[in-house]
Amino acid sequence: MDLFEYQARDLFAKHGVPVLAGEVIDTPEAAREATERLGGKSVIKAQVKVGGRGKAGGVKLAATPDEAVARATDILGMDIKGHTVHKVMITETAPEILEEYYVSYLLDRTNRTFLAMASVQGGVEIEVVAEENPDALAKVPVDANEGVSKEKAQEIVAQAKFPAEVADQVADILVTLWDTFIKEDALLVEVNPLAKVASGKVIALDGKVSLDENADFRQPDHEALEDKDAANPLEAAAKAKNLNYVKLDGEVGIIGNGAGLVMSTLDVVAYAGENHGNVKPANFLDIGGGASAQVMANGLEIILGDPDVKSVFVNVFGGITACDEVANGIVQALALLADKGEAVTKPLVVRLDGNNAELGRKILSDANHPLVQRVDTMDGAADKAAELAAAAK
Repeated sequence: MDLFEYQARDLFAKHGVPVLAGEVIDTPEAAREATERLGGKSVIKAQVKVGGRGKAGGVKLAATPDEAVARATDILGMDIKGHTVHKVMITETAPEILEEYYVSYLLDRTNRTFLAMASVQGGVEIEVVAEENPDALAKVPVDANEGVSKEKAQEIVAQAKFPAEVADQVADILVTLWDTFIKEDALLVEVNPLAKVASGKVIALDGKVSLDENADFRQPDHEALEDKDAANPLEAAAKAKNLNYVKLDGEVGIIGNGAGLVMSTLDVVAYAGENHGNVKPANFLDIGGGASAQVMANGLEIILGDPDVKSVFVNVFGGITACDEVANGIVQALALLADKGEAVTKPLVVRLDGNNAELGRKILSDANHPLVQRVDTMDGAADKAAELAAAAK
């Protein structure tokens, strides 16, 4: 889960990273009072989860409370790279900025470790620095068991060649930033720029944080950080039912058990769809190993609630959960939906393979539901689902 800048700032402040005072607002008039509380001058910053806000006009200075209202009026409602600005952050103005740096921690999946990155060339996109002057970006692996002590932070500072007069401050910030990274179960924490101001103090002027949603069970406070207004309603409904669902732009609803199988199903459906008007998968939905009637009903309810879906492909390989259990789950799920007044009106193509596949197929055949078709091969089922979706377009 990516956070807005104001949320990242709040997490930084919570863990002791030095930041400027600020408030988040969603109406222009609120900018007046916020600016007055911040001393009469402020910076108005669009809150969108995309870079390039400054170049797009989403960051403005205000010398007076009235000017803050005008600038907030200009920014609220803006479109920045396809993101509409619904909120702005009002911060106190920074003292004169003398130098801008970059620091971050992230999960390095390739090397199965954490990685610290730091550069004395901050204030620009770090990708540009890495491409144009790779020696200016220090990359220091961090052992998860050891973390970032003051000594490790000093190592990072030395490799990035921070000036001596700010080295101790940056090292302290790196320690507190690591504390933020670990305690908040983050995948990324980034400060750009980390600025040295006229007083000699080093301050985090902008931040980016991405949290690991798999750690939500031990981070109950993170639920309040979700951008529910921007969430896809189907994805939100699936999350409420503990389903692993992602909405896609297509017409064939997909249900499978196991992420690998579902990914393969997406590919097979996309390939088959080329022969049927270029129809595509409408979603990723992994129901996991426990394909009970209720789980199947939940999955079908989400997929059938998508108006783009014209047909559904249920692709299951029986393992720990046998195919007869899955078949019974499908039959019972259809009954459960009917009892709720949500009768299925779109065709389902079901492919069962693996443990007890023959019994599962017999259960579906005996049920003889008018909208359920059984196809025994993955390619054949994908082709049938694509054909049915194309016919319903």
